[in-house]
Amino acid sequence: MNPSSSLALYSETAHVAAARVLGAYSSSFSLATRLLPPMMRAMIEDVYALVRVADEVVDGPAHEAGLAPAECRSTLDALEEETLATLRSGFSANVVVHAFAATASTVGIGEALVRPFFASMRRDLDPVVSLTDDEYRTYVHGSAEVVGLMCLRAFLHEHPVSPAVRERLEEGARRLGAAFQKINFLRDLGDDEVRLGRSYFPGMTPDGFDDEHKAVIVKEIDADLAAARAVIPLLPPGPRRATALAAGLFAELNERLRNTPTARLRGRRVSVPTAVKLRIVATALAGAREGRRWDT
Repeated sequence: MNPSSSLALYSETAHVAAARVLGAYSSSFSLATRLLPPMMRAMIEDVYALVRVADEVVDGPAHEAGLAPAECRSTLDALEEETLATLRSGFSANVVVHAFAATASTVGIGEALVRPFFASMRRDLDPVVSLTDDEYRTYVHGSAEVVGLMCLRAFLHEHPVSPAVRERLEEGARRLGAAFQKINFLRDLGDDEVRLGRSYFPGMTPDGFDDEHKAVIVKEIDADLAAARAVIPLLPPGPRRATALAAGLFAELNERLRNTPTARLRGRRVSVPTAVKLRIVATALAGAREGRRWDT
């Protein structure tokens, strides 16, 4: 086996591992990616896997394994440096990092998107009592908006658009990412406050968030989703369907959050029933077919 075919086999194996991460951790996002063309779906799986692994360093298994906060920080720092080094070298012994770097190299994801993401993940390692408005916006940008931009790079790979259209799509990608993050803040309210001692919303301390504050965030999400939906028809057909589905699922979650008292949010995580998801799939497929030309 020559070196190039050996590297191809390793890269494919790395991608298979990345795809398993998405399938294991996110039912809704995984459902949306099934509407993507196979190569594009593989790229999104590679991006998601690195994002999820970094998140687990600061939130889950690392703590359960007994790592102290300083050790979690060192692990996250090492993951960031490994990712940046692999963007340059094209190889990592960490299969998730290798898969991400392969996609990043193909679609043009660089340090300008990677570093803000890890900065937001690092912020989670510090006790968060109350964020300022600027800290909140910076956190959402790094933890979610840049991930939306990474996905957009994959969506537009081999599908060139004009600078004006790209600018509009980038704004939509940021807003959809922000909506997803804010929805997760509300869904994870109890766990963040009780287990992690965090409060992400500006000026709020744990246990200080109430129905009035929730209503403000739900309206922010409405606006984010509206901005994202406005540019979905500008996407190529493949990602247009998947993005429409993701936006529909997030909108349904937001409605359920709107109608759930904050006290109840602290006790259970809101989700979308399977039957409702299937209805949203059908709606997204029908709506995507009606969109105008994406390359104008």
